[in-house]
Amino acid sequence: MNILTVLCYAMIVVVALLLIGLIMIQPSKSGGMGAAFGGIGEAFGGKAGSHLTKTTVILTAIFFIIALALAALIGHGGGKTEVSDEFTQALTAQETKTAVETAAKADAPAKTEKK
Repeated sequence: MNILTVLCYAMIVVVALLLIGLIMIQPSKSGGMGAAFGGIGEAFGGKAGSHLTKTTVILTAIFFIIALALAALIGHGGGKTEVSDEFTQALTAQETKTAVETAAKADAPAKTEKK
């Protein structure tokens, strides 16, 4: 796994945890989880709801951008590992061996018929 892929995974986890925290402290009209913690959202001032909402929207956009970048990296081979490379090499070697054996078997009856 290359460094950029690992960095994207780390960033997406951090942003996800921040989003979880922000969503839980936001006050809701019906009480909800915001009220469960004793009105933590009120500690940030009267306009905390709008600031928290804007921050949540920005973090959500960042989350999706990182997720798309990670999908592009993995989809274009950025997520190749040594294990997958070894598997591919072993599979190619096995296919070559099978092709040689098949050709040898197909050749063998033809040689016996000529005698």
